[in-house]
Amino acid sequence: MNNSNIKSLHYHKLGHGPKILLAFHGIGQDGLSCFKSFSENLGDHYTIYAFDLYFHGKSVEKSAIDFSDKEIITKKIWTRTIQEFLRKENISRFDVAGFSMGGRFALAAAESFSSRIDKAFLIAPDGVSEHPLYTLASRFAPARNLFRWCMKNPDTFFKTANVFQKVGLVHSSLYRFTQHVLNTPEKRQSVYNSWVSFRKLHFDIPDLYQKIKSNGVDLYLFIGKYDKLLKADGVKKLADILPADRYLILQSGHSQLVEKVAVFLKNIL
Repeated sequence: MNNSNIKSLHYHKLGHGPKILLAFHGIGQDGLSCFKSFSENLGDHYTIYAFDLYFHGKSVEKSAIDFSDKEIITKKIWTRTIQEFLRKENISRFDVAGFSMGGRFALAAAESFSSRIDKAFLIAPDGVSEHPLYTLASRFAPARNLFRWCMKNPDTFFKTANVFQKVGLVHSSLYRFTQHVLNTPEKRQSVYNSWVSFRKLHFDIPDLYQKIKSNGVDLYLFIGKYDKLLKADGVKKLADILPADRYLILQSGHSQLVEKVAVFLKNIL
């Protein structure tokens, strides 16, 4: 495994296959931990570039410290980052995969580089629709201030979440996930920065799908049957326009889904 930096992003080079896959992880993860199962199952088929996205893994920068909402990642910035990466690595054609938060980056790559992409794998992806809570917390300054306060004062946040979980307003698996991704100051900072800084990565899904379809991109959409973080309603906008055999519901929760997809793809690729 070789590691390199591209602008502010670190990536892990996994596998040794003839095809190229750019892979983007979920919140609170890094490229290596998220896509290790892809390397194990698909390493003969793909050479995988698993990125540490902004504010995660080895791509954390000092400029992001102290719950900043000034570091906005736009589609233009993302396109330039990927363009430079492709030029440096001399990559002409490639596939993309995005899990959870990384779905936004896979969608943005597909939007900008559809003429160079063969396959796209969206795994419980953010970006197909937007949860009202995310819209509120990220797009409006007063709500961002409240969100920032909650991340700096987690005891109040966790007590409230615990009450919601006990009365059934929050599923227990979602509560456990929240505890896991917010249990240190560094993780809370990463979540805050990610929610706020990635808010410009949103998409007109029907238009985007027509664009990638016209360029021959083979798009797969995966969700987990037992996933409490992203349910079927969250991807309905895309699922309704996909061919039936490209929308797959696997026997999985959220955290195991990437591994399940890796095994599935090993069998079909």
